[in-house]
Amino acid sequence: MLALDPGITYVSEPLHLDHSRGVLSQPVENWYDYICDENSAQFIEAYKNTIQFKYQLWMALRHLRDIKAAAKVIRDSSVFISSRLLKRRVLLKDPFAVLSVPWFISALDSQVVIMVRHPIPFVSSLKRLGWSFDFNHLLDQPLLMRDHYEPFRSEIVHVKQDEQDIVGQGILLWRMIYSLVHQYKTQGVDFQLIRHEDLSQRPLPIFEAIYQQLGITFSQQIEEKIIMSTQTSNPNEVARYDEHAVRLNSVANLRNWKKRLTDFEIERIVNGTRDVAKDFYELGEWKSW
Repeated sequence: MLALDPGITYVSEPLHLDHSRGVLSQPVENWYDYICDENSAQFIEAYKNTIQFKYQLWMALRHLRDIKAAAKVIRDSSVFISSRLLKRRVLLKDPFAVLSVPWFISALDSQVVIMVRHPIPFVSSLKRLGWSFDFNHLLDQPLLMRDHYEPFRSEIVHVKQDEQDIVGQGILLWRMIYSLVHQYKTQGVDFQLIRHEDLSQRPLPIFEAIYQQLGITFSQQIEEKIIMSTQTSNPNEVARYDEHAVRLNSVANLRNWKKRLTDFEIERIVNGTRDVAKDFYELGEWKSW
């Protein structure tokens, strides 16, 4: 929705393990790769090329795997060329960058928006899609563990014992991510924090405020497109085969967790995340959605 402005180009998940090397030339070794001053030398030039829309064509061609990937190279390179010529701003949408927010701000002068979603619908989405998480991607990052996650080591080891427990994995992953986001808040890191539930219920005024704070013009055309993407006539739930669809009944979507989770799982999530959730949500607030 932030990329509805014609002066902005949307770039999706450069820190994804399977990202395009033309978009970001630096390989990514882990989910949630942690970038800080101590290890940023390998990322800084790659990211500067990305935000300046300098597509790394040779790197992309070296890592081609199939015809579909070749078509993506043609598409991405043309988007980068036109974006550079038109002097657009880049929007990096990347959940895997959340652990590196201070670096993006200090090294790349980024404006950052972080969205928090309540742990119940967060875990319900993981369960529905069958998305498990390998915590070795965090354990194998010594700087990350040293700086932030050493207190979670015993919990990680415990969760790793049951690879099929997606609910348990989701609880721990949510706590680890948003305990760090709360730490950003207390340390005065400069970012906007948006609650998914607030945005779902009041998309227009909240998006307008975000646009204003980011210096993006909130036009009538953009307003109409946001309405089309969130209105009640849209599907209540995104299809499993199309999890990246953008048209959804945003209010009805707030209730989808009710048909995905058992009462026991809900109680487990509430109890398991209470220590961090209290920094973002009122006790029992989720019952009204």
